[in-house]
Amino acid sequence: MNNNVIIACDFENKEILMNFLKDFEGLNPFIKIGMEMYYKEGPSLVRELKSKGFKIFLDLKLHDIPNTVKSAMRQLGELGVDITNVHAEGGIQMMKAAREGLDMTESGKKTKLIAVTVLTSIDDEVLHKELLIDNTFTVSDVAKHYAKNAKKAGLDGVVCSAFEANIMSDLGLISVCPGIRLDGDSKNDQKRVATPRLAKENKASYIVVGRSITKALNPVEAYKKCLKEFND
Repeated sequence: MNNNVIIACDFENKEILMNFLKDFEGLNPFIKIGMEMYYKEGPSLVRELKSKGFKIFLDLKLHDIPNTVKSAMRQLGELGVDITNVHAEGGIQMMKAAREGLDMTESGKKTKLIAVTVLTSIDDEVLHKELLIDNTFTVSDVAKHYAKNAKKAGLDGVVCSAFEANIMSDLGLISVCPGIRLDGDSKNDQKRVATPRLAKENKASYIVVGRSITKALNPVEAYKKCLKEFND
């Protein structure tokens, strides 16, 4: 079974997370630990999940001056997660520093480092009116430019919407695509939403699925449905 559907485990605490994962025994899904869970439970949770055999995308989106990011990544490298990330908006030097920090530990050298291009909660209107990006550029234009910077910095790939995944494939980068919903599910706070099938058609490497699985009546069946749609 391909392990390319990442479940966004954005729960309030460890107890809720572990109860949720009990139903997935034997499946060992790839899981995303984001800021809410990491800030609540800390690195010990990540170590425990790794000891149980879970692959982990540690989604902390570091964005600071290069030296600070390098030092932080050195600490995160010791956790041996499978994927972690920074914000591409931090620039090429910051992204290079992040890679250097990870590479200072043996386990960190094995961690795929990716850069967030444009959040899936941002559309062209927000890009132009709030972020003051010239209105001659679209979200896809900005995502592609940030991805090129990530490649120059030596990163493995990017976080992007499924609508830009084919661009990343052409650049030789892996793409981790959030904003995935099964047909009929609510978009919630996402604006650029795609189904697993569309993500597959656009050559996404991984998809990140949250509420379509975690809020489903049967999360395991929803997970299996996402796997089937994304891999068939």
